[in-house]
Amino acid sequence: MSKPTKVAVAENAEPTVVVVREEPIEMCQLLKFAGLTDSGGEAKQVIAEGQVLFNGVVEKQKRKKVRAGDRVTYKGETLVVKVG
Repeated sequence: MSKPTKVAVAENAEPTVVVVREEPIEMCQLLKFAGLTDSGGEAKQVIAEGQVLFNGVVEKQKRKKVRAGDRVTYKGETLVVKVG
């Protein structure tokens, strides 16, 4: 069974706001929760490979703590965390 292809969003597109109950959230959990990866294992792998930006800088810490206002970018899609 093949996986659906995700289309990259233009870099100047509006970020997607992800509302979490409490902060911080680990970066790998955020990618999975937002649906940018299919599993936590996949999220950890792409982070370790340097494919994820944290506030515009490559981040390789899988469990990097993400707080409200932080930006996480993967495959051209940017997520902004909000607590709600």
